Amino acid sequence: MAAMTNKAPSQRQLRVGEQARHALAEILQRGEVRDPVVEDAVISVSEVSMSPDLKIATAFVSPLGAGDKDEVVAALNRNARFIRGRATGALRQLKYMPEFRFRLDTSYENFQKIDRILKSPEVARDIERDRDEES
Repeated sequence: MAAMTNKAPSQRQLRVGEQARHALAEILQRGEVRDPVVEDAVISVSEVSMSPDLKIATAFVSPLGAGDKDEVVAALNRNARFIRGRATGALRQLKYMPEFRFRLDTSYENFQKIDRILKSPEVARDIERDRDEES
């Protein structure tokens, strides 16, 4: 088994990922996925990360106004083959059509959590103490 490396994505991975993100956003915006869970949610596609061989597209999504976000992600994964077929036109330059996988985008919650920590009294006190020591 090959060792995993933390290599940055190539320009091609980034470009294809952005094309896939646009294609997914259009499919979802037009309401092409006939699943009640998906139809009842507004879904934002924040990023599509492509595997190095461009065969797997991992889409990070944020269901807005949905009760159970995990249920929306599960519904998208159930409909991944249909979505893959609908995205074919937008990604026709690829030799292989990527398999779509959907994951919940938690980056916004992480940003909020970090912001709360930075605004906490303990951190503010430490920052103030560091400023006093520098003077």
